[in-house]
Amino acid sequence: MDLKELLGEEAASLLDHECVTVPRDWLVPPGPDFVDRVLAGTDRTPAVLRNLQHVVDHGRLGGTGYLSILPVDQGVEHSAAASFAPNPRCLDPMALCELAVEGGCSAIASTLGVLGMTSRRYAHKIPYIVKLNHNELLTYPNRYDQVMYASARQAFDLGAVAVGATVYFGAAESSRQLQEVRQAFQAAHELGMFTVLWAYLRNPAFKKDGVDHHLSADLTGQANHLAATVEADIVKQKQPETNGGFRAIGFGKTHDLVYDALTSDHPIDLTRWQVANCYMGRVGLINSGGSSSGAADLARAVRTAVINKRAGGMGLIVGRKAFQRPTDEGVALIHAVQDVYLDDTVTLA
Repeated sequence: MDLKELLGEEAASLLDHECVTVPRDWLVPPGPDFVDRVLAGTDRTPAVLRNLQHVVDHGRLGGTGYLSILPVDQGVEHSAAASFAPNPRCLDPMALCELAVEGGCSAIASTLGVLGMTSRRYAHKIPYIVKLNHNELLTYPNRYDQVMYASARQAFDLGAVAVGATVYFGAAESSRQLQEVRQAFQAAHELGMFTVLWAYLRNPAFKKDGVDHHLSADLTGQANHLAATVEADIVKQKQPETNGGFRAIGFGKTHDLVYDALTSDHPIDLTRWQVANCYMGRVGLINSGGSSSGAADLARAVRTAVINKRAGGMGLIVGRKAFQRPTDEGVALIHAVQDVYLDDTVTLA
């Protein structure tokens, strides 16, 4: 893989950038000893530490401290037709697990139905993360609300090492979702599973004057901080593309230093602010790989991985870009993303 060719005109900017907003010396970076160095002194039980270490040691990125996860809950979140029509073989849960195994992923994150259907065949071959809640789009008119579909106990019984959940911060229902997720995460930790929070924003008012502040560094950073507050062990967040959401929308509380000193317009600096809000990296930040858009998927996924790694993140979660194409192409894309984290020349900015 020619990294500079894939990054194109941005290659020098992304590979040579040095972050002076939040310096790298302030961060707690990923590494093969992350569990022992960072989490062994916390209130996590030995079983939680064991399961997280198992994921850190699994797959092509095993032993690096970085994670590559295949997420597949889009059959609920976006409809099975919208998600799997481009590659209908993936309507079969076995095909999804096969892709995760062949791709050398650290884990697969999916629904109770998918992982329950495959657990006796695959739970001992690749770590399972059960996504507990979902937003379904069959209700008309559509509404955006995460509802619990599974329990931590069900995840434990099918052999999962972790649970995941989404909170739509900014939505009218976010307080209820946060309470439900907190209870589920407490139960998961008691059962020895670690926790992953999809800390997404959802409010029509966050789109202002043609700018989508759902992707704003200051708002997503605060969502990350709230995720860490309910003891998410890993935060999944969309990579920021803009900043100044608090100011543009005119709500909440912020500080001028966030915009004048602690961030810049550079994508690595924007993502660095997300990492800083994850307790300076003590809670791992995984960025989303985003939707599939065809031929540009490979370059976009690699770009996202470079930004995440250089900002201090822990990895990438790539779904539709991988499973919406033939298996060999999906595996190749997953491997290209993993190669960024295996490349010693791509360093912390």
